[in-house]
Amino acid sequence: MSVRERVGHVFRGAAIGVAEAVPGVSGGTIALVTGVYERLIASAGHLISAVRYGVTDVPRKQGWARSREQFRQVHWGVIIPLALGMLPGLLLAARLLEPMLEEYPEHTRGLFFGLVLASVLVPVSMIGRPWRGRDVFAVVAAGVAAFVLTGLPSASIDPNPVVVLLAAAVAVCALVLPGVSGSFLLLTVGLYEPTIEAVNDRDVGYLAVFAAGMVIGLTLFVKLLQYLLEHHRRVTLAVMTGVIVGSLRALWPWQTEERGLLAPDGNVLSVALLLVLGVVIVTAMVVLEQRRLRRAAVDVTQEESPQLPTHH
Repeated sequence: MSVRERVGHVFRGAAIGVAEAVPGVSGGTIALVTGVYERLIASAGHLISAVRYGVTDVPRKQGWARSREQFRQVHWGVIIPLALGMLPGLLLAARLLEPMLEEYPEHTRGLFFGLVLASVLVPVSMIGRPWRGRDVFAVVAAGVAAFVLTGLPSASIDPNPVVVLLAAAVAVCALVLPGVSGSFLLLTVGLYEPTIEAVNDRDVGYLAVFAAGMVIGLTLFVKLLQYLLEHHRRVTLAVMTGVIVGSLRALWPWQTEERGLLAPDGNVLSVALLLVLGVVIVTAMVVLEQRRLRRAAVDVTQEESPQLPTHH
């Protein structure tokens, strides 16, 4: 992998980190748009298996062979740059986006509405044609479920360690499931602001508990998602499509504090321009990713093609 590709993955990681700090936007959606989603899921699955084999095999004196084999299958050239980009992206977003959401909520949501709206085309294109009845049903059912979920009013819960652990375990699933926002789930249970404050204040105790919950959630969820993508790919992508569409409700620019939807008001033009900007940004990202994939395919073909002798 070239240095240019690794730098690109750092920026992709930063975009995923920013998305995770925005209620209503999923880091999984950005991973899908930037073309690293399936490698991310596969790598997480192999990493979890490697740890599991290490914990079970070594005490039985069976060695590290199975664990090492799983570690070798992790896409380290993708995972490490993504991780390096995600942390600063998350920290920057936690610092800058909170005041933006407070002072310009309609405009901020309008921008992200456009980003997520355009990203719907990615899983749709991955499903391909023709669409079957179960694909349509999966999209509709998942869309309705996401629409209802994102309409639930915010709660207020005491952020004790047990609650933080459980909330993190559920919210981290959004990191790997396009359309579901971990930040939005935290907002729903009343832990978004305490978590953002913990990040900004470097509250090590809170963040340690939150990290433990994330590890538990990833361990339980990633292997299931990896299996579904390998054995039920079409219907899984259809569900992702529906979830992304349904979750757009959370990003509708005009809504009450209780998440009731309102008709557009006087900010229509400026919000609409930001929405279009969001669509343009994601469209450009998708086009650039498609070009990168085509170049990579051409390079692989040229490397595999036998070199014919040159006659002078």
